[in-house]
Amino acid sequence: MTEFVLGINYWPISSAMGWWKRFPPEEVERDFARIRSAGLEIVRIFLLWEDFQPAPQEISEGALHRLQTTAHIASAHGLKLLITLFTGHMSGANWLPAWALSSRSGAGANASQRFPTISQGRVGDALPRNWYTDEEVQRAQEVLAERVGEELKDHPAVWAWDLGNENSNVCVPPSRELGLRWLKRMAGALRRAGARQPLTLGLHMEDLEEDRRLGPAEAAPVCDFLSMHGYPVYVSWADGPKDPWVLPFLGMITHWLGGGKPVLFEEFGAPTRLPSEVPTESLPVPLLTEEEAAGLIAQALTLLRRFGMVGALLWCYGDYDPALRHDPPFDRAPHELRFGLWRADGSEKPAVGVVRRFAQTPSRNREPEGGPDTGWIDIPPERFYTDPRAHLVRLYRRFRERFSS
Repeated sequence: MTEFVLGINYWPISSAMGWWKRFPPEEVERDFARIRSAGLEIVRIFLLWEDFQPAPQEISEGALHRLQTTAHIASAHGLKLLITLFTGHMSGANWLPAWALSSRSGAGANASQRFPTISQGRVGDALPRNWYTDEEVQRAQEVLAERVGEELKDHPAVWAWDLGNENSNVCVPPSRELGLRWLKRMAGALRRAGARQPLTLGLHMEDLEEDRRLGPAEAAPVCDFLSMHGYPVYVSWADGPKDPWVLPFLGMITHWLGGGKPVLFEEFGAPTRLPSEVPTESLPVPLLTEEEAAGLIAQALTLLRRFGMVGALLWCYGDYDPALRHDPPFDRAPHELRFGLWRADGSEKPAVGVVRRFAQTPSRNREPEGGPDTGWIDIPPERFYTDPRAHLVRLYRRFRERFSS
C-alpha cells in the first residue's frame, strides 16, 4: 500500500446498532452517496453478532441478504468495504448473543465487568464466555467466518476483513499463545471459505496501555496490516482533547511493536456539540465545537500521512437520531450520539469539507516511503509490556520533543 486510503466507520443515523434488524436500503443508498461525494473510499461496517448468528450453528439468511445488498450498494457507488466480524464491543457496550454469555449473573458477576452487556435488546449482567478458551464459541465463530467468507469471497466491494472490534473490551486471552491460536483459527476459517482479501484486527489504545495478551506482536504474524484506534478525548496523557499528535504516535508504537507491519489508523474522531449548546460538565467526555473537531481532523490526517500510516478511517458517518438517546448504550454514554461527520438531519458538519479537501490533494502518497521512523524509541519491543502505560507516556514526550518542537 503506497497510497494513503481514506474512509469512515458506518452505522445509519436512524438506527445505529439496530441497523441489521431494521435495514432501510434507501437510507444506505443515500448515505453511501454522501460518503463517496466527500471523497471517502473505504466504509467499515460491523456484523452485530446476534443478528448474524442467533444460535451457535445457525446463520441468519436475512442478515446475509442485507449484507449482500450493502455490498452491492457500496460497489454501485465506487466504495470498498472493510467488514468487521464478531461485533462484539461497540460504543461502550458489549453486544453478544445469549448463547455466548455465561450463566453467571447477579451483583457479584458484574464486579469486574467494565462495560454493560446488551443481548436481545436488554442490558444484563451475564459475563461473556471467553472465546479464546471456549471451544463451542470458537467453533461457532468459525461457522460465521466461513459462511460470510463464502458469501462475499468474490465480491468486488470487499476491501478487507477485520477479526473484531476492540476485542479486549469483551474478553482477554489467558495467554499470548491462546490469543495467537484464536487469530490463526479465525483467519483459517476465512481462507478455507475462499476469502483472499487482506486481514486485520481492530486493536485500540488500551491494548497498548495494558498487556491484554493480544496486541500488535501477536496480530502481526496473521494480519496483512495492523489497525489502531485512538481518540484524544479519551487520552489522559495527551495534551488536551484536541491533541492530534497522539494519533500518529499510537500508530507508530503499533508499527514498532508489530515488527514493522503497516498500520491503518482505523478509528479516530471527536464528539461535538451543536452551535447553540453550551459546554456541560455532566457528560463523561468533553464535546468539541464543530469547528474544533474539524481542526483536529485536518491536523490528524496530515500527521497520519506524514508518519507513514497506510490510511485513516474516521469515526463516524453521522450523529445518531436524538430519539435513540434513551436506548442503550446511549442512555449511559450520550456523547456517543455525537461523533458524526454529518449531523442527524443529514447536513454536513465542517469536518466534511476538511475531508473533501484532503481527498482532493494532488498526491496522497504516504510519507515516508520506507515506513515510520522509530529511531527515537529507546527500549527494545520486548521490554515495553513490563510497564506499558509508563513507557507509553514517557515515549510520547520523546516523540513530541523529536518531531513537534
